[in-house]
Amino acid sequence: MTGVTVRVPGSAANLGSGFDFLGMAVERWLQVSARCVDDRSAPAVGLERRGTLSDLGVPAEQDLIYRGFAAACRAAGRDVPGQLAFTAESDIPVSRGLGSSAAAVVAGAAAANTLLDLGLAPEALLALGTEIEGHADNVAPAVYGGACLVLQRPPPAGGWLAVPIEIHSALAFVFAIPDLRVETKRARAALPASIPHATAVQAAARGAALIHGLATADPDSLSVGLDDLLHVPYRRSLVTGYDAVTAAARAAGAYGATLSGSGPTLVAPTTPARAAAVGEAMIRAWRDIKINAETFVVTRRVHRS
Repeated sequence: MTGVTVRVPGSAANLGSGFDFLGMAVERWLQVSARCVDDRSAPAVGLERRGTLSDLGVPAEQDLIYRGFAAACRAAGRDVPGQLAFTAESDIPVSRGLGSSAAAVVAGAAAANTLLDLGLAPEALLALGTEIEGHADNVAPAVYGGACLVLQRPPPAGGWLAVPIEIHSALAFVFAIPDLRVETKRARAALPASIPHATAVQAAARGAALIHGLATADPDSLSVGLDDLLHVPYRRSLVTGYDAVTAAARAAGAYGATLSGSGPTLVAPTTPARAAAVGEAMIRAWRDIKINAETFVVTRRVHRS
């Protein structure tokens, strides 16, 4: 095979009380074409970026797409081809809490797996993607599609376990992306080193309630499960207008609203009939404090292709 094209979705991780273990694929996509090159005048790694990637200045050899490609080769015990050319086009906003980094790593690994017939199983792509990108709850939806609960297996088995979560068809997810940035370092630094045992118990219970709410569309379970205790209380101040926008979403008919990833994107589950009103309310709340925002809605299960 001389060339291959793969398409990988973005993702919303840290979904509600699913901090670090629950993520969902979203309808924003990264498409990567990869081919081996036999031209000594060409660079070892060529990378053409389009869409939301156009302004990235990372050298091609350090780009997450190439790193994912190379990691897949190493995982299969194969050499990385001497010359490669990539074309990457994305509509996943970069550094906005929608899994652009995970999508890049998975796209590179999936391209190598197909182009070179490496024979890597999805579990291997999840493991190498998480090793590079660091967030299994973003990587798992990019690998498997849909919504995934992901956790590490205890010894001696080890490795990652990804469990598909079936989301009820009566739910729609409104994503609102403000014209803001949240630095990853600041978001990580905002988290406490430890929490009280009682808080951990409540956090676990809310995570279970969230899973139930997603599967059944039960309003009470969703409302409680979206009210996170582990990261949102410490990161909400990093997103200007967080309280006003989430309140506006609930007033317009959302079951709740929370950070997507570490923000600044917010996600508000609701019914398909209320999705447009919820999105308009969130945009209006940000506009009231002079911040522009855009929205999109996920109403169906998204699969990687």
